[in-house]
Amino acid sequence: MTLNCIIIDSEAQAVERLKGFFPKVNFLNLVGTYGGAIEAMKHIRQSNIDLIFMDVKMPELSGIEFARILPANIKVVFTTQHEQYAVQSYRVNALDYILKPISFEDFFAAASKALNWFIHDAQEKCVNEIDRLLFVKSDYKTLSIKYDDILYIEGVKDYVKIYTDKGEKPIMSLLNMKKLDEHLPSPEFLRIHRSFIVNMSKVTLIDRFRIVFGDVFIPVSDSYKPAIMRFLEERSV
Repeated sequence: MTLNCIIIDSEAQAVERLKGFFPKVNFLNLVGTYGGAIEAMKHIRQSNIDLIFMDVKMPELSGIEFARILPANIKVVFTTQHEQYAVQSYRVNALDYILKPISFEDFFAAASKALNWFIHDAQEKCVNEIDRLLFVKSDYKTLSIKYDDILYIEGVKDYVKIYTDKGEKPIMSLLNMKKLDEHLPSPEFLRIHRSFIVNMSKVTLIDRFRIVFGDVFIPVSDSYKPAIMRFLEERSV
């Protein structure tokens, strides 16, 4: 894994010192250096930045203030001469805080901490993606279907038809609706009828207790109306 980084510091000497460390760390890629947060902001929007080494005390916009408005996927290591900013830095979820003049040992420790964070985050995302897969047998094959792709599921006798938002024909599988209902996460997926389970995160229109997907109208049966009412009441304003 390689982390794309930038340096934001108004002190030219501090920038040059940090720049000299990057060639020694093979998992860091220095994309650019900036004298202030305002200047850097224009480029961050256009670049895939993972990590910022940033001074706390800067003109126009401090490092602490800038960290508060950064996207959550961009992490910060603060570099400063002032110990008193340490508590504030961790309040804005900084990964680390290193004091100037910065030694290579401190720089490498902070960079390694950042790498470990990104590796752990990537592993968690991978686990979450796997957890959100439904494996079903269809036509002598086992298919994986992402929960996020499912629109609704229709029970037809001993089979189910799984409709997705991919515009393809439904996937048919020999499955039990009750078992499927128990397996899928609730309330994201709700049983609204003896023959239908709906992905509520995909619902954009409910018309007279009918779930509408394009030109398809799925009825909500009386026995399942209380569940739908609770779902709507909890999310209505």
